[in-house]
Amino acid sequence: MLTIWGRASSSNVMKLLFLCEELGLPFERLDAGGSFGRTNEPDYLAMNPMARVPTIVEEDGFSLWESNSILRYLVARHAPGSPLHPADPRTRAGIEKWMDWQLGHLNAPMTTILFTLYRTPEPERDRAALARAEAETATLWGVVEAALEGRDWLGGNALSLAEIALAPYLHRWLNFPITRPEMPRLKALHGRLMIRPGFARHVAVPIT
Repeated sequence: MLTIWGRASSSNVMKLLFLCEELGLPFERLDAGGSFGRTNEPDYLAMNPMARVPTIVEEDGFSLWESNSILRYLVARHAPGSPLHPADPRTRAGIEKWMDWQLGHLNAPMTTILFTLYRTPEPERDRAALARAEAETATLWGVVEAALEGRDWLGGNALSLAEIALAPYLHRWLNFPITRPEMPRLKALHGRLMIRPGFARHVAVPIT
């Protein structure tokens, strides 16, 4: 059975749990990271020298870290060529573009909002940094809103790794206690994701 190391509240762990549900892939999740610790212990560092979550370990001892790389690997291993990560080079590149965009552009300002509002005592919050992050994320989500014009999914005609990689961030963006522009296509995408059991179970959870 696949072992997933990482706390359930981690957006990067949520992605993997969502995908495993889509693939019907059995897994065991072990708490690590945040208040659970473990990531700086020697046995964990032997699997993942970055001391972050998630890390996966297969029954034969193979381990892998970096959440979006794990997403690609799991589909290649268990559902090669599926709509989640199609074989067609252009369709696949279109999906991977959003996965890279999430890492390179969206992650930082979304993390600023999360840590400011949920993990920093109110007297210590940097309101200026929060305002900048809110403005930046609004612009970034506007790119996704525009890309959804005339289509239900970012990566083709079905759910793909593009949506799975963005899923935790989309749910948080629409539920953060902030003022944000109306983006009806994003809300509709969220609604389509809500009917997926893996999203409802592992992603659409209270923000902590």
